[in-house]
Amino acid sequence: MLSGKHILLIIGGGIAAYKSLELIRRLQDQGARVTPVLTRAGEEFVTPLSVSALAGSAVHRDLFDLTAEAEMGHIQLSRSADLLVVAPATADLMAKMAQGHANDLASTLLLATDTPVLLAPAMNVRMWEHPATQRNLAQLRADGVQVVGPNDGGMACGEYGPGRLAEPDEIVRAIAAQLQAGPLKGKRIIVTSGPTHEPIDPVRYIANRSSGAQGAAVARALQALGAEVVFITGPATVRPPEGVQVVPVETAREMQAAVDAALPADAGVFAAAVADWRVASASDRKLKKTKDGMPRLEFAENPDILRDVSTRAEGRPGLVVGFAAETNDVVEHATAKRLRKGCDWIVANDVSPATGIMGGTENAVVLITADGAQHWPRMPKEQVAARLAEIICNALSSPISGN
Repeated sequence: MLSGKHILLIIGGGIAAYKSLELIRRLQDQGARVTPVLTRAGEEFVTPLSVSALAGSAVHRDLFDLTAEAEMGHIQLSRSADLLVVAPATADLMAKMAQGHANDLASTLLLATDTPVLLAPAMNVRMWEHPATQRNLAQLRADGVQVVGPNDGGMACGEYGPGRLAEPDEIVRAIAAQLQAGPLKGKRIIVTSGPTHEPIDPVRYIANRSSGAQGAAVARALQALGAEVVFITGPATVRPPEGVQVVPVETAREMQAAVDAALPADAGVFAAAVADWRVASASDRKLKKTKDGMPRLEFAENPDILRDVSTRAEGRPGLVVGFAAETNDVVEHATAKRLRKGCDWIVANDVSPATGIMGGTENAVVLITADGAQHWPRMPKEQVAARLAEIICNALSSPISGN
């Protein structure tokens, strides 16, 4: 996937630096050549010897290394690679980049380069959410820097939230997408995600308990394989992925219109938890309690986006994947849903409260196809997404089994 590509890997300081060693190995497995740059803070967490041994090349550490300057100056080093990757990218490194500082080798390389840059941030959740870091992030994005992660999860400091370094496989996929080396290059894929909010009045709505985490992970995984992703999302609690076309919507009817506008596509992955019903006549004023009791609500059926796309005579994507969140008889209900909707595959899961899956970081799914049911073990949602993306990739390169 990355055969012949040259990656300049800048390793910042932080406990997540240990993952850079596995990242080097994964990049080499994909055929890439890695030149490592280790910051002084990074040396507190990984040794130059271990980095050099895995990379198979000398580690660059000092801005004023006379031998290196005689052989390859820092200007040439900053421009000799196909991509500069900063993993982990600390808050300090991001601040230096955003403000144009160049007081060590890493920041000088990043300022002197005309090569694309990919950041994989990792830091304490409070540091990540701090207004200064978010300002720096916005500036870096405006400067054309691409970002992968950070992920939500527990941290070494004991806190929980966004700030975990993306997993090495995620970073590799993001690198491949940045270099347009992915096997899905040229493929257009629609991904729907999150809940829909169906208004009752200006302050109340009907919704499903969906965070949008699995849909966002699927979009990232497909984009990392080189696909052009149109990400149509309801009001989710997770951030949309980087590098995709994001179409925010609120209601099921808005989502249907956005899907129609995004077609044609090679594939559609419908992970959104779309509300089945809406209030037929939502009030334009807040409904009040009265002496007559509760107001009477009349419901109307929302559009069935999955069925509409799956059964259309013209413009149907070559592969249509639906999702089914069930609380009992998962395989039976999902198998019936696949036939009823007319889609190719259903990704089903048990979202009973005891599983902790709805709104959690892990998933345990069953892939329902015309050939039967494939039970996947419980794993992080990012890994579910990566596995599904690989299967979609394989399917798009060969005929899809009939319904």
